[in-house]
Amino acid sequence: MSHNTTEVLVGGVVLAGAIAFAIYAGQATGLSSGGGGYELNASFRSLEGVSVGTDVRLAGVKIGTVTGVELNPETYRADTRFSVSDGIEVPDDSAVVISSEGLLGGNFVEIMPGGSPFYFSPGDEMDDTQGAVSLISLLLKFVSGEGGSE
Repeated sequence: MSHNTTEVLVGGVVLAGAIAFAIYAGQATGLSSGGGGYELNASFRSLEGVSVGTDVRLAGVKIGTVTGVELNPETYRADTRFSVSDGIEVPDDSAVVISSEGLLGGNFVEIMPGGSPFYFSPGDEMDDTQGAVSLISLLLKFVSGEGGSE
């Protein structure tokens, strides 16, 4: 009888660990719906390395995630929707940039705040954007000698 009790207890501990891991994984990947927020939109020339679920950061702090990406067939730009946490007001002259975590790191969306006393409202479009810079194309330019000081 005690052998069965031990198996039940060990099974319960394993199940609790699995549930805790699933909750942690959901929060780490941004799948949890808690916290609320509002959406902003931006259009980028290049969205390389960014997809749904990518972090949106301000001053290095995660304040939201990318919630939607689609190609605009008229402008050939990547129309992007992203969430910003409630309580974070973004000045309406801010820029949004695709930044890299380093040579081997991934890309993320960075908001560079402006100094305006007015703020974006939910659903507004951020016009000042800078797309991703391809490291490979930069290296190719450097190797081929293009764009140097002549």
